[in-house]
Amino acid sequence: MPEDSNLAFIEKEIEHLLSQGIPDKLCREVKNKIIGKGLTLKQIRYFCNQVYMAYQKALVSPGETVGTVAAQSIGEPGTQMTLRTFHFAGVAEMSVTQGLPRLIEIVDARRNPSTPVMRIFLKSDVGTNREKALEVHREIEEVRIESIAYTVEADMVTSSIVIELIPELVEEKSIEIEKIPEKFKRVKKENITIDGHTIILEIGGDEGDIQKLQKVREKIQRTIIKGIKGVKRGIISKELVEREDKHGNITKQDEYVIQTEGTNLEEVMLVPGVDAAKTFSNHIHEIEELFGIEAARNVLIKEAFSVLDDQGLDVDYRHLLVMSDLMTTTGIIRQIGRHGISGEKQSVLARAAFEVTIKQLLEASLMGEEEPLKGIPENVIVGQIIPVGTGSVDLMMDLDRAQLKNQEKSLKPAA
Repeated sequence: MPEDSNLAFIEKEIEHLLSQGIPDKLCREVKNKIIGKGLTLKQIRYFCNQVYMAYQKALVSPGETVGTVAAQSIGEPGTQMTLRTFHFAGVAEMSVTQGLPRLIEIVDARRNPSTPVMRIFLKSDVGTNREKALEVHREIEEVRIESIAYTVEADMVTSSIVIELIPELVEEKSIEIEKIPEKFKRVKKENITIDGHTIILEIGGDEGDIQKLQKVREKIQRTIIKGIKGVKRGIISKELVEREDKHGNITKQDEYVIQTEGTNLEEVMLVPGVDAAKTFSNHIHEIEELFGIEAARNVLIKEAFSVLDDQGLDVDYRHLLVMSDLMTTTGIIRQIGRHGISGEKQSVLARAAFEVTIKQLLEASLMGEEEPLKGIPENVIVGQIIPVGTGSVDLMMDLDRAQLKNQEKSLKPAA
């Protein structure tokens, strides 16, 4: 059979799947799987029918306890995790919190992750050129005086600070020594002398004021003279990066990618040569502030899935969707704990069953709260039928009508 007629038949079958409520993404995957495989029309139809049946079986039944199943599906594998730390390979070692500690950080919606990192992708013309990629790296990585100086000493006799710079590092980081004095606050420019790779700062004040000199010395050591604040370190490495052309075709090519310790996504996005559409941070609250709650939700899903996947744990993606939806449904990121979702439940007994039982019950009694008994934990506590599955359906019956029907049946002559 001609290929054109096969393509037309495939399009027709895909349109039929779409009309039956199959998601567009899944339909595109089905189409890519069967195009060019030399299947007959009968085989194509059989395959599409199987996809439809498998999708219908995968749908959640009404009354299904999705929250309980998701909690069990994420919580149980979480107990199997090792408390190891995953190391990225590179010129220098960089460790990132993984495993159970990282999963706890995610569900607790910690304001500051223990190891904030960024993956900075570059524009295709910059990413393929090592020199250009290194230039971007130099613009991003934070450089402090203490990291490029042999010594930063306080001279008590002359009440001055003497900075001895390392020539090799100054050259490697492309730092102009003449511009360094501009970064020093509270020091007048006329009190700064530059002699080769030595910078002398005259502080003035009372001779022998040791305390003042030491404070100034510590501030100067921490002064950022180049790069973006918060990006402590960067490692540049080559990776296969996916690129999509204007026709929608995806290609892979070797490009330089910058992995950083510390994040400042807002300022990194403004650096020329950085691909803002691909650059990523694991700091969920930073993403929320910059791009909104939907972007934060996607990061929650991606980070949780990445942690579980790295540990070799197979958790259904939909369980993570339930978790992230619950955490972001109010428009802000809430933790799953007594200071977040569990502590905000309407039910007094449900809150008391989670943590700090006596405190919850005392506060509820003082406030005169009522218990509606609509959820699962509170109904389990009082021994009632829980509103789940068959319990979620209220069946009403007209007893008089049922009695009349039974009487009618009994009056009918036997056949």
